[in-house]
Amino acid sequence: MRAGPLALVCAALLLGCAAPAPAPDAAPDLRARIPSRPPPAPGTAAIDATRLPAPALERREIVEPLRGVPTIDRTQSPDDLWERLRRGFAMQDLDNALVREKTAYYAARPEYLQRIVDRSRLYLYHIVEEIERRGLPAELALLPMVESAFNPMAYSRAHASGLWQFIPGTGRRYELAQNWWYDGRRDIVDSTNAALEYLTALYEMHGDWQLALASYNWGEGAVRRAMERNRAAGLPADYENLRMPDETRHYIPKLQALKNIVRDPKPFGITLDPIPNQPYFATYEKLRDIDVQLAARLAEMPVEEFIALNPGFSRPIIRASVTPRIVLPAEKVEVFQANLEKHRKSLVSWKTYNPKKGETLESIARKHGMTLAQLKEVNGIAARSRAVPGLLVVPTSAAGAAALRRLPIMYAPPIPIVYRRIWHTVKPGETLASIARRYDVTTLDLRRWNPGARVSAGQRVAVDVRSTPRPKAKPRPVRRPR
Repeated sequence: MRAGPLALVCAALLLGCAAPAPAPDAAPDLRARIPSRPPPAPGTAAIDATRLPAPALERREIVEPLRGVPTIDRTQSPDDLWERLRRGFAMQDLDNALVREKTAYYAARPEYLQRIVDRSRLYLYHIVEEIERRGLPAELALLPMVESAFNPMAYSRAHASGLWQFIPGTGRRYELAQNWWYDGRRDIVDSTNAALEYLTALYEMHGDWQLALASYNWGEGAVRRAMERNRAAGLPADYENLRMPDETRHYIPKLQALKNIVRDPKPFGITLDPIPNQPYFATYEKLRDIDVQLAARLAEMPVEEFIALNPGFSRPIIRASVTPRIVLPAEKVEVFQANLEKHRKSLVSWKTYNPKKGETLESIARKHGMTLAQLKEVNGIAARSRAVPGLLVVPTSAAGAAALRRLPIMYAPPIPIVYRRIWHTVKPGETLASIARRYDVTTLDLRRWNPGARVSAGQRVAVDVRSTPRPKAKPRPVRRPR
């Protein structure tokens, strides 16, 4: 059978679009740099590069009008950031019982998911931009949902901090400054750059995103040793077959669950309100020393939102010598600049203070017109601590102290959280859910702490609760007989 004219035209058009030229100056795409290997078994970590879509903004599929058929330009960026995110999904899907469990968990908690999404609106565009610029899979933009629920002040018992949950050592390795004034692990711009550099290095180490993500959570050394043990035992050394802690075993299923919901939220009864596909914030680079509250006022924005965009600062004054940059909503940069130029008074109402020998926190607070609670809060001192640090910030005047406004509780630098195990005796009528509510924990945690246990009256249930560490009592001097 001979092809008709219309079929020949269509075939020619398809051949012309089969191998589009790459966009000029495009960033190298890690999704296409997958080493050659045998076809993976279902559920394993290898990725088939031939099946990976090109980044959404680099597609050049333009179909010319043909007898009334409209033009389709896939280079046009979508208005909704969620759609842009979906177009960039490129990791191999994981489908197992844990994924289904985590998907059901998130879908059953729409209010919790909504809080995460609301927080993400400030940061998601910037993260997606940086991911696309590096040619990485868009799923990585959902990783802060798993790591920190998009709370830049999140702090773990392992001393991990920020959206991307860097521990101190890894943070220093990726040049995230951590000092008395500032913690780069909480800085939105710096921590995102560091996290994507780290994830890129982990992927290049393994050639496998599942192993890279497991390494991000557990540590590359731990994953490497687990792979070596499997190889020595003649077992597969992929993600599915490694022995790992429960936290890491559940880590990738959580990310996959969130990907499932974002990709198609309707079947789960979830509504994802559109996020504008445009920058939410911009940076202001010409900074001088300035109070946090004054900076927010000059930008004509609530101090809570200012701190949410600048969570790296640990004191009520921003030191330009530590970091000369602040982050502001894109439409507030010119407003801030104009108000700063008109501001004729001092930009700072805080100063550093070195306590003298014999001074207590109470006496220092009285001396500067502050309450003890205020002094501790702005200096990141634990509520029960009585130790006097070698450096404090205090108001420059009593009037400044009187006008001191309480900053959001999340603003205080993180204080390590200590957990202690208690035993709860179940009372008649109590359930796992009611016990979890009483101690502000989840039922999943209760099941994890009490594997296989059934709740019945008189039974003892283990619960790990938070407790603020008490300062160690100073030993009383021993009086020697004269």
